Amino acid sequence: MSTMTMRAKTRVDLIGHSPEILALQEEIERVARSDAKVLITGESGVGKEIVARSIHTLGPRAPMPFAPVNCAGLPETLLESELFGHVKGSFTGAYRDKPGKLETAHTGMVFLDEVGEMTLRMQGLLLRFLETGELQKVGADGGSRHVDVRVIAATNRNLRELISQGQFRDDLYYRLNVIHIVVPPLRDRREDIPELVEHFLGRYVAANRSPITEVSPAAMKALCAHSWPGNVRELENVIERLVVNAKGPQIMPEDLPPDIRAQDAISFRPRRERRRTVADDLYKRLTENGESFWTSVYPLFMEREITRANVREVVRKGLEEARGNYKIVARIFNMDTRDYKRFLNFLRKHDCQIPFKEYR
Repeated sequence: MSTMTMRAKTRVDLIGHSPEILALQEEIERVARSDAKVLITGESGVGKEIVARSIHTLGPRAPMPFAPVNCAGLPETLLESELFGHVKGSFTGAYRDKPGKLETAHTGMVFLDEVGEMTLRMQGLLLRFLETGELQKVGADGGSRHVDVRVIAATNRNLRELISQGQFRDDLYYRLNVIHIVVPPLRDRREDIPELVEHFLGRYVAANRSPITEVSPAAMKALCAHSWPGNVRELENVIERLVVNAKGPQIMPEDLPPDIRAQDAISFRPRRERRRTVADDLYKRLTENGESFWTSVYPLFMEREITRANVREVVRKGLEEARGNYKIVARIFNMDTRDYKRFLNFLRKHDCQIPFKEYR
């Protein structure tokens, strides 16, 4: 599945122009410049691996290997070997020495997909590697090797909930969660659906030499109304199926799967009113309810109840109203004049500061 297209090593194009996807693109570009560990969360099918690959492609490690590992797809013993490698004779079937992904990706990046599915023992082994950088192969008596890899992890599970249930180590969580990127579900960026449909339609029409040329307005309306629990992956699969099965040249509502065709005007909300975002609600609390940034936004961010993208959007709204003047933004956000430097330091520290010149 692909929700974005790599055009060059210095550019990432996400399909869509919703505020959510533009904020995600900005975050990817900023994160790519660092070497920090990243935890990517989001529902299944939103494109977490594509985000990881984008970070790699845009970063200084781009020429080096990108090694994905599906932590949910292998039993513990095989996952340990897949990550760390093994020596000959260490277990039945180990007929030769084999390097693991962490070794073969030396100076590159390892992507740990579905890290929330790791057993506690594997979590301990991973934690030790993250703390020391030393690689201990399965069956090796000693002679560990130090490797240099950037680690990006992803999960669709709530790791804090797993921690409270004793199923995930909190020390590993804090090791992985240096930078947290949340990939929005497709239902939260419905305005991107037509563009995604056209993207996948072009791909599968060419691959299948299909006579289909377009999606009818009625069919597109139904596609936009669907809740897409499987997110972009589900949308891509539906479009591929339509290209293969539809009679063409235009995809009609009757060509759609029954669950999508059943959506009607009751479930579909025309865009006469833009959906309120978290940033809209926070900005209203600041500007209409008279609350301070330090009591309404700051604590939510520090407790990870809202994301960096939410804070940046609130700041962006303030800059628009203040015409690029951060001192006025501080007043709009009901801060004491003595808090101005503290405000800027907070934004810089957490990568929430936005260039002001474009708003002047």
